[in-house]
Amino acid sequence: MQDTMQDTADIFDADLSGLDWAAWCERANELAGDDGYAERLGDRHAAVLIERKPTLLVSFEAFHRLPTLSPQAHPLGWALTKALGWSHLCLISERDTWFRDKRVYGYFDRLIDDGFFDDFEQVIFYGAGPCGYAAAAFSVAAPGAKVVMLSPQASLDPRVAEWDDRFLRMRRVSFSDRYGYAPDMLDAAASAVLLYDPEVELDAMHAALFTRPNVMKFRTRYLGYQIEPALLRMGVLFRLLAQLSANRLTRLSLAQLYRKRREDTPYLASVLQRLMADERDPLTILHCRNAIARGVGGPRFRRALKHVQIKNQQEEPAQD
Repeated sequence: MQDTMQDTADIFDADLSGLDWAAWCERANELAGDDGYAERLGDRHAAVLIERKPTLLVSFEAFHRLPTLSPQAHPLGWALTKALGWSHLCLISERDTWFRDKRVYGYFDRLIDDGFFDDFEQVIFYGAGPCGYAAAAFSVAAPGAKVVMLSPQASLDPRVAEWDDRFLRMRRVSFSDRYGYAPDMLDAAASAVLLYDPEVELDAMHAALFTRPNVMKFRTRYLGYQIEPALLRMGVLFRLLAQLSANRLTRLSLAQLYRKRREDTPYLASVLQRLMADERDPLTILHCRNAIARGVGGPRFRRALKHVQIKNQQEEPAQD
């Protein structure tokens, strides 16, 4: 046990920034220790396992996004594993592939045949965007698992989602074979949580396709395409996963966690930008004053407040 803790401590402390894809995978394998591994799944995918017990987090992540979420280019799940002592299986893609690859299918087939998921008391799948799609799609490999998805796509099959023109190159990729239509793959999940910004119309349309009795959808208005970094910055994401693991996550508890946005300056700036674009001057004044009074509104809020106040003074009718 002491050796295992030492091995995982080494991997958590290692700096993997600046490495290319092949070097990153090789270094991760060296650091994984006797109770883990980093296995290449073809040219574009890899699986990195850190095994502890009894909870397993299965995260799907994209290599090119690692430096934006971790200065050391660590998968997001490593921080949670370090904090909570969970096991972690990271499926990582060199770029956004939605993990549509026969080698990835084969890897999950092997895990199923080996009874890998049965060794854990609970399994939680997690991903954002294209990785959110994969978290839902591959959760079928562990019936009874829990799933957290941030703005996932349901499918990019043009017969299903021809209205989504953001990822045209993926229309040549099959989303109708194994592990295909993500909402259907959730039928075996114990529960799933889907967070999305309804202002992003195409994300909202995908979210509608996930309407299922076991899926709780939660709106994160004004976060746009930055839901994952915003929730990390607010300290919400790890608490969400911890509550889900403890069977304490409800719509109310999630709403209470999400109140942390009131202390997040980038979020408040997004709200300010929307209020000013809509010329809702009274609400802009209230918003700026509140942010400044609570110490989370800086010069931008002061400038906006002054601008709106001067504008309204100039528009006041002259007194007789």
